[in-house]
Amino acid sequence: MLVLERVSAFVREHVWPVETVLDTGSNAELARLRGLARSAGLWALPLPRNLGGGGLGLTEYFSLAEQEGSSDHGPSVLGSACLLDVRMFRRFARPAVMELLKPLVAGEISGSYAMTEPGVAGSDPAAARTTAVRTSDGWLLNGRKWFTSGAGNASYVTVLASGSLFVATDFRVVREIPVLGAAGQFEIELDDVLVPHDHLLGDVGEGLRIAGTRLALGRTLRCLRWLGMAERAFDLMCSRATERQVRGSALADRQLVQQHVFESLLAIRSARALTHQAAELVAAGQDARTEIGLAKVAAARTLHQVCDAAIQVFGAEGLGPDTPLPMLARIGRAARILDGADEMHVSDTARRVLRTRAS
Repeated sequence: MLVLERVSAFVREHVWPVETVLDTGSNAELARLRGLARSAGLWALPLPRNLGGGGLGLTEYFSLAEQEGSSDHGPSVLGSACLLDVRMFRRFARPAVMELLKPLVAGEISGSYAMTEPGVAGSDPAAARTTAVRTSDGWLLNGRKWFTSGAGNASYVTVLASGSLFVATDFRVVREIPVLGAAGQFEIELDDVLVPHDHLLGDVGEGLRIAGTRLALGRTLRCLRWLGMAERAFDLMCSRATERQVRGSALADRQLVQQHVFESLLAIRSARALTHQAAELVAAGQDARTEIGLAKVAAARTLHQVCDAAIQVFGAEGLGPDTPLPMLARIGRAARILDGADEMHVSDTARRVLRTRAS
């Protein structure tokens, strides 16, 4: 069986059935599933072999990311959720931080990434207020960050402060911030947190540049995973349409249902083409800002649209706990804000295109 088929089967058979348990933050269930992933030879596929991963390149991994990402928990269960940190540390970290890599890839520790701040537009990271002051012993960090994914269990957090990126192992969780009722996001505080000199990533003032290289890959992966979720919602909608009988005929015979199916399929295939175009450029290390902007907006809108259509076809059952549609719809709505609001990508992409045409 091909790796793609194995990943797809694993997520469907082992992850989908226990998503509600994983949503509660159950470490025991996560550990059980990770053990199954290791036994199946599917652990950390896109991470370096010398760190305990599967050694797949980006192009190979991109072909799996939709299937893995059809569940929001898929990347964590299969050990690829730390891909962005691993790549960032290998490129920009000093030896002290590089020591985190093996336990990170092994799933023994987890990290978090903190850029967004209360009271500061997330689309303007240069306006961040968190400060880093150099001392003889290191850097003193002060500030607050929020919507910091996974900070509740993180062993470290990568923090943007004063235009630089630092890896801090000392921070205080202020509160959990439910996103449309779902757990996993946190507000954290750094109060005179001392970070050693060798926990600076890259050089002083390079934080936004490093963050930009991380975002290109991160947004591409998000798009692929959102497409996997949209395809899942689409399959549910089609099954419902063909199986549900109303007044002697299937829902699939109704023109309005057929329109939902057509518009959803059109959106998925269009967004997939844009996303794959962006992924090819990212894998090749080329400038993909325009393609990523197009893909991000298209994939986010697609997930939102397809989930909404699927819920409409399901009716009241689509609003309840017997299908994953409410969970997928929540992710779809958040997708239009995560990794930059759609409006930011629309404006930035349009300006870039117009500048190119004018030159």
